[in-house]
Amino acid sequence: MLRNRRERGEGQFGCLIGLIILLVACVLAYKLIPVKVKAADLRETVVDEAKSAGQHDEKVIMRNILRKADELDFPVSESNVKIKRKSTYVTIDVTYAVPVDLPGYTFNWNFHHHTENPIF
Repeated sequence: MLRNRRERGEGQFGCLIGLIILLVACVLAYKLIPVKVKAADLRETVVDEAKSAGQHDEKVIMRNILRKADELDFPVSESNVKIKRKSTYVTIDVTYAVPVDLPGYTFNWNFHHHTENPIF
């Protein structure tokens, strides 16, 4: 007995929904992954500056962090960077938000990098 395709319940609607979900995931990845990689790069700079705190003063640490943030086009200013130096350790906190333009929406992705390192 031959059946018509529509009678068996087969259709293209499920494939269309799958393609839309795949497209949305690709757009999100295209927009978000570069921001996450840049944030990891800034975090690495913060950690490196904390490790070299015995050789640099607060002004040099601040300048290096702000220079790296400027290279990455991140909205970081002196008010976003907190450096606390004690006799045996240094603590650096960097807090900022990166606006990510998505289709129809601007998402502010908040980041907070905290590192604490002994001073040698």
